[in-house]
Amino acid sequence: MILNDQVALITGASRGIGRATALKLAQAGAKVVVNYARQAVAAEEVVTAIKNEGGKAIAAGADVSDYNAVKELVQKTLDEFGRLDILVNNAGITRDSLTMRLKQEDWAAVIQTNLTGVFNCCQAVLKPMFKQRQGRIINLTSVVGLRGNAGQINYASAKAGVIGLTKSLAKEVASRGILVNAIAPGFIATDMTADLNEKVKEEWDKHIPLKRPGEPEEVADVVLFLASSASKYMTGQVLVVDGGLTLNL
Repeated sequence: MILNDQVALITGASRGIGRATALKLAQAGAKVVVNYARQAVAAEEVVTAIKNEGGKAIAAGADVSDYNAVKELVQKTLDEFGRLDILVNNAGITRDSLTMRLKQEDWAAVIQTNLTGVFNCCQAVLKPMFKQRQGRIINLTSVVGLRGNAGQINYASAKAGVIGLTKSLAKEVASRGILVNAIAPGFIATDMTADLNEKVKEEWDKHIPLKRPGEPEEVADVVLFLASSASKYMTGQVLVVDGGLTLNL
């Protein structure tokens, strides 16, 4: 198992890409902390699925936009498993609207969770990773952060910010053996996209050379690559997982 004895903390891991990532890293041998904000039952189901396959995992509730809650989350990870090797910043929300109609609270909520939440988690894990002189931080951004998207100015701004954060932090911590990279998924079949009407989904598919949405497991495969020794000479990079979508935008 390529991640044997390593400990992974995955935010927003009760469903979608986070859930797929938790299962994938556990299958690779990692001990997993399944973070959630509100979906406690779903998070416990992920933990049960991991344990049923012989893995080790715990569920841990915390709102990543609250720095004190994040510090407690990291401490709980250390108390349970004694170390922290991999952080996957996956937690995120959407509050879509055209700019002229966007409410101030919806702008603030998305920035606070999707960008400040990533910063909070990164800052909180640096001390234990510094002591270990190793670590992997993997941030989930989006192709929207690269290209923009009408009606998602808050989401796009936050995800673009995550890219800048990733590159800046990678420069700061490389000498300590900590690698920081990002993944930019395209149109992925998750709860976040399930509510879109069929016309919108068909329109997205027209722009994707592979002619289908991605699956959460296909993003999780790339997370595993970045978490493993196969990526040991990579830092500050953004890997796009979009079926070719950005080729046509």
